[in-house]
Amino acid sequence: MSEANTPRFRSVLDRFTAYKPGKIVASPEGRSFKLSSNESPEGPLPSVLAAITEAATKVNRYPDNSSAALIEAIGARFGVPASHIAVGCGSVGVTQMLLEAVCEPGDEVVYAWRSFEAYPILVALAGATSVQVPLVDETHDLSAMADAITDKTRLVFVCNPNNPTGTVVRRAELEAFLDRVPADCLVVLDEAYIEYIRDPEVPNGLDLYRDRPNLAILRTFSKAYGLAGLRVGYMVAHPTVAEAIRKTYLPFSVNAVVQAAAIASLAATDELLTRVEGTVKERERVRATLIADGWTVPPAESNFVWLRLGEHTMDFSAACDAQGISVRPFPGEGARVSIGSPEENDAFLEVAHAFPHRNG
Repeated sequence: MSEANTPRFRSVLDRFTAYKPGKIVASPEGRSFKLSSNESPEGPLPSVLAAITEAATKVNRYPDNSSAALIEAIGARFGVPASHIAVGCGSVGVTQMLLEAVCEPGDEVVYAWRSFEAYPILVALAGATSVQVPLVDETHDLSAMADAITDKTRLVFVCNPNNPTGTVVRRAELEAFLDRVPADCLVVLDEAYIEYIRDPEVPNGLDLYRDRPNLAILRTFSKAYGLAGLRVGYMVAHPTVAEAIRKTYLPFSVNAVVQAAAIASLAATDELLTRVEGTVKERERVRATLIADGWTVPPAESNFVWLRLGEHTMDFSAACDAQGISVRPFPGEGARVSIGSPEENDAFLEVAHAFPHRNG
């Protein structure tokens, strides 16, 4: 069949690679530890599992398209009005909603690079142009990002902590940056990993947005809340922004089971945060062990660590694969390694100890 007889697709599809989730591997002995997707190593709490089970009995009905009960629970937990909240299918889904609401062809979106790998994909699909500003010392260069804003800039992503490097920007530098951003340019503070932050100088976005109408806060239930398999995220912003974002919502994309699970998770926040504290302690142990072993590992405020491996990245990934441990390699740059259970982390540390090419 000739090309003339086939459907025509958008040319943008020829210019990027679709998002690739973290892989699963197994050793010859059958061991399989997935440290490639920043997931919680623990399953749902009993109260959350009970809510999931109950909701599953009613999946013959459509979910509440407005997610009213979930939005009410988010608002109560964080002290924000319901009119300030929009929900979507994971924080990635909310990101897509944001771009659809804000961007038109020819508009620009500024973000650090390397940062969350879905940004360039979603920006391109929105018809906008990515403006990538290189990291400095594995961290956002907010001054350079502010310099990169032009009349065409409609949106700026600040991923804090940054995925995949785990680094953070602190209050003074973030506020100085926000002061430089034009009022008609939306800043999205992506706080997917905020529950893992222990640096007291890192601000909570919910404390910043109240006085800044062009600041939106993006969060997820996938990481600390352990609902990665169900997909729900949310945004908090001023009502004008939240209302615009809600207009782009794909009907029924936040299903009934996840709405129930997220509400139950919010009710069990204290218990969930105890689990998070265990992950934070493991993160510090893993990082300290790597540093003692000769690795350079940037300070991490997330549930993963970053290894700058350069040209040895794929060799390191292959060494991990051979032992049944999947990590997230970025060819020519480095590897992101999720913090798992103590057993999983110990297995990873054994591979790292044996690998000869530390830090690229």
